[in-house]
Amino acid sequence: MSSADTVIAALRSGYDGLAGQVSGFSDADLAGPSAASEWDISQVLSHLGSGAVISRAALQAALDGAPNPGPDFNRSVWDKWDAMTGRERAEAFVQANEALLALLESLDAGTRDTLRINMGFLPEPVDVATAVRLRLNEFTLHSWDIRAVSDEHATLPADATAALLHGEPNLISWIGKAEPLNGRQVVITVTATEPASVFTLRLQAPVTVDFDLPEHPDGTLALPAEAWLRLVSGRLAPRHTPATVSATGAADLDLLRQVFPGY
Repeated sequence: MSSADTVIAALRSGYDGLAGQVSGFSDADLAGPSAASEWDISQVLSHLGSGAVISRAALQAALDGAPNPGPDFNRSVWDKWDAMTGRERAEAFVQANEALLALLESLDAGTRDTLRINMGFLPEPVDVATAVRLRLNEFTLHSWDIRAVSDEHATLPADATAALLHGEPNLISWIGKAEPLNGRQVVITVTATEPASVFTLRLQAPVTVDFDLPEHPDGTLALPAEAWLRLVSGRLAPRHTPATVSATGAADLDLLRQVFPGY
């Protein structure tokens, strides 16, 4: 099995779940707030739909041996979706994601292993698994932004969590902000469950994660793996924090929420 297979399957599963929910939304639902504070639900769907169009275009370009369509193409896609009504966004969200998934699922095993895709914003082309993992990360988190409105205990799907927990590319240094540390360096041992993993979070400039476990950490953090992914993406506000999360020593959740303000 290609490493891309499980990521594509998780993206399909996540899409099917969200599409089923979207099919029942009224116009009022689409205009209602999401957990992404600056967007209503239709705008989250617009982000995920336009992203699907852009991702499919990059994939098709790689298959055709052509350059990435580039920033002008991306802007034209965003402009089109910005001009849509909420209902149009919901309908186009379904069409765009079905088109992307159909193309991904049509790739044979050899292509899934050997194709390299120019994403347009990374320093070099990436394999299919990495490209789809980037899409899965975006899709999974923004799907939660929709589900969390009606369920403050919403969690990330298990298959997506497993694919994203230590997958490449590692975005921690990009999303972590060292400014709240005021020059301090804090080493935290993180114990995650479902799936199980133990690793080290180093709060410094830049913020990093590795598997070199310290003998005497400054603090410890134990939590479900999906909650870890929500923490580092700015989605673990107190009301969304599972009761099973445990932090000791310098592993202060309020500080961690400042280091990881979201994206």
